[in-house]
Amino acid sequence: MDTTLTNLLDLDPAQLIAYCAELGEKPFRAKQLQRWIHQFGAADFDSMTDLAKSLRDKLKTRAEVRAPAVISDHTSSDGTRKWLVDVGNGNAVETVYIPEDNRGTLCISTQAGCAVNCRFCSTGKQGFNRNLTVGEIIGQLWMAEFELRRTKGIEPGPKGERQITNVVMMGMGEPLLNFEPTVTALKLMLDDNAYGLSRRRVTLSTSGVVPMMDKLSQEVPVALAVSLHASNDALRDGLVPLNKKYPLKELLAACKRYLEFAPRDFITFEDCMLDGVNDRVEQAAELVHLLRGRVPCKLNLIPFNPFPASGLKRSPHDAVLAFARVLQEAGIVTTIRKTRGDDIAAACGQLAGEVQDRTNARIRLQARRGASEVRP
Repeated sequence: MDTTLTNLLDLDPAQLIAYCAELGEKPFRAKQLQRWIHQFGAADFDSMTDLAKSLRDKLKTRAEVRAPAVISDHTSSDGTRKWLVDVGNGNAVETVYIPEDNRGTLCISTQAGCAVNCRFCSTGKQGFNRNLTVGEIIGQLWMAEFELRRTKGIEPGPKGERQITNVVMMGMGEPLLNFEPTVTALKLMLDDNAYGLSRRRVTLSTSGVVPMMDKLSQEVPVALAVSLHASNDALRDGLVPLNKKYPLKELLAACKRYLEFAPRDFITFEDCMLDGVNDRVEQAAELVHLLRGRVPCKLNLIPFNPFPASGLKRSPHDAVLAFARVLQEAGIVTTIRKTRGDDIAAACGQLAGEVQDRTNARIRLQARRGASEVRP
């Protein structure tokens, strides 16, 4: 007999209705159950008092509500909070909460490690192990929302003040390379019987997986951020290896197609500012030529957070300001991201977690570094 429990965090609204039907229950029971799980943070079926006792008894033997266990929990001096959560078999991923005056943003991971291996990102240097399940993705939101409420003494349920108002899929991993679980988690974030977030307040960040961008536009078009980081293909090939498969011309065409379905009328492009690599004013002018008139957009310039394996340095602030000025004078909305949580390694590009690497990324990196050391 199969004794495996169904994790209800893995099910989107339609799947939960189908699951309840298998138990002989009507669709409204699925909505009740979903509210208990995602609005009240309930994991104990006995606490779900408006469910029939017969249903609660069925659920106790067949189902569970199980988010990834928290390994560590650190709070930065600026209020940023980072959790390391266990996703099994020696793998752990990081989830970051960024509080601001008028909103609270949660940065969620979608993979244990990342196979894209962008040069400036410490996650990629960890290698890749596996995709996260729906329950492991949405479980980060479930855990963080109700842990923040517990910490602040705020009651669960829709009457309590929501702590997480915005979600960004910018943690460990490339979301579009874990497409189906990511989309299912997005549907739960947007559902009014779960978290009820606006599509404008949920942002997915991608390094440019063009076919999946098109697919996302048809299934659940949330706000989109694209990791650009370069003004030409030759430079981007070295910074974002995926560019060799989907070069800038294809990527920008996909961005324009996406805007037909997006909740916002612009794409956010992200540029990690690297000293002497992509931060010159001539490159800013090249970026203007690349983008202006092609894709309605805004630029988010991100200070690089150095780590030893990258061999890169953060651009001086004056260089970033000069770069931004060129873009702004050309009429492109440009912001410089404020670094948050860097004292607990929670800033952009710092998330590394613990990954049992199947791709041997660290071994290959060490071999390359060894070869360069003996090169005359």
